[in-house]
Amino acid sequence: MRTFRAARPRVLLTAVAAGTLLLTAACDGAAGPAQDRAAGTSAPAAANPAAAPTPTAAAPTAAAKATGEADPALKPFYGQRIAWAACPADPKAAKIRIDTSELQCGKLHVPLDYANPATDAIDLALIKYPAAKQDQRIGSLMVNPGGPGGSGIEMVEYGAKDFIGTLHNRFDVIGFDPRGTGQSAPVVCYDDKQHDAADQQDEPLDPAERRAAHVKQSTDHAAACQARSGRLLPFVGTRNTARDLDVLRAVVGDRKLNYLGISYGTYLGALYAEEFPQNTGRLVLDGAVDPAQDTLDHGVDQQIGFEKSFERFAADCVENHAAECPLGKDKAAAAKKAADFLDGLHDNPLTAKDGRKLGRDLAWTGTIQMLYGDEKSSWQYLRVGLGMAMQMKRGDLLLAFADDYNGRDENGHYSPMEEAHGAIGCADAARPAPTPEHAKAAVDRLLAEAPLLSRGVTVEDYSEPGCAYWPFKTQEKPHPIRAEGSAPILVVGSTGDPATPYASAESLAKGFANATLLTRVGEGHGAFGKGNTCIDRALEAYLTEGTMPAAGTRCD
Repeated sequence: MRTFRAARPRVLLTAVAAGTLLLTAACDGAAGPAQDRAAGTSAPAAANPAAAPTPTAAAPTAAAKATGEADPALKPFYGQRIAWAACPADPKAAKIRIDTSELQCGKLHVPLDYANPATDAIDLALIKYPAAKQDQRIGSLMVNPGGPGGSGIEMVEYGAKDFIGTLHNRFDVIGFDPRGTGQSAPVVCYDDKQHDAADQQDEPLDPAERRAAHVKQSTDHAAACQARSGRLLPFVGTRNTARDLDVLRAVVGDRKLNYLGISYGTYLGALYAEEFPQNTGRLVLDGAVDPAQDTLDHGVDQQIGFEKSFERFAADCVENHAAECPLGKDKAAAAKKAADFLDGLHDNPLTAKDGRKLGRDLAWTGTIQMLYGDEKSSWQYLRVGLGMAMQMKRGDLLLAFADDYNGRDENGHYSPMEEAHGAIGCADAARPAPTPEHAKAAVDRLLAEAPLLSRGVTVEDYSEPGCAYWPFKTQEKPHPIRAEGSAPILVVGSTGDPATPYASAESLAKGFANATLLTRVGEGHGAFGKGNTCIDRALEAYLTEGTMPAAGTRCD
């Protein structure tokens, strides 16, 4: 991401260096097309730079915790009613023939600052897919696709098919854009032309030049976000979103929260269980984040995860798709051949039909986007995209993949996803500067276990604190979450998940006081919506009947 320094590729090592989590919302079958949400806000005061003081407020954890219905100051929020109505026409949905006639939209009014709920408020955008069998309806199932910055609106609108059947029969499926994202008072820092200009610039290869570029990018980015969204920045963190989730639970009439969170959505679910263990119902946390892990270590694990997925993709390309594979006939050398080509675009970029350049960073971004899927979904498109670029010198398809990751639509409009990612990441955890030993150990692991995706990295790339130039200083830190007193929680992990490695699911499940781990054996990020019958039946049985899968269950 352009927000902070990236060695290479930008979309991975930027997040590692910054101390934020890179957990995209692009889960197959969940988030739908490119994240091109509207950048509207229902809280003009919160986004008014003229009224925005320098954010020096304490982190959300220092504020008084919301006590729900029992807190008189919050009763107006917990007592509101949502005016559900037919959703506005969506030309994109119509273009790809998605029927939205059953969907309903609404807004939820929440405090900007839970420590001072009467001072200001924002509206969160909601969408509902009403239960198909009202006589069998259990309640609501809240969903979050990941990010941070992913749109729950789009998860339901474009991924409604993944709920058809038992879940849709029994639940009102409700998605929402979390605060600071999408249509819910989004953090805005740049306009579309500025986004395009930044994406066209590859990070320098020289470490000293890269360091200087990082400092300039980071300070410029912080100033831009402060100018346009300054008052929002202290209040966009996940702990506040968890409080919003509890307001939503109560307002729709549910005594307990039933929830499906994917990727970063597992962190939101875990924080909810920590804040409101007595209100947990049936929580599914899929593609899990380990909340106790240092963000630098998480980023290194993620980088290694994508390297392994990249190698498996390349080997599969040569071994099983020789007729269309552009990576030669040597399975052992295929990944290096692809990496060499992508790196070579730094000095020899390809020109797309719209005049934009496909350089190294955008090409790697597009490649990584396709590695979130598996051999039955996105790998086939990556083979074609690489083939077009390597054999025909046409980079349009790889650029389209990168656009999808970056939230750029076909008209050149960017969603607020990228700004939200950085702002929420810095609100959730800004790691301290690692010790020289820690930074060296991180680089040594990257060079040993992810040599293709980590060429040229140095200890200096990781020597400073995460979010060092961000105007709001959070007090949140990585920590284990026990959620004592919660209902049983189902954690789902995939053995070939590059974005949230399987070990994170193991750690999250072990950390909870009351949780079970369900394993999907296979490639790709997340298990929901992947067409694995074993997983689907287990999730349905747990969410609708409360039947937890047996400990140690593995779905091949």
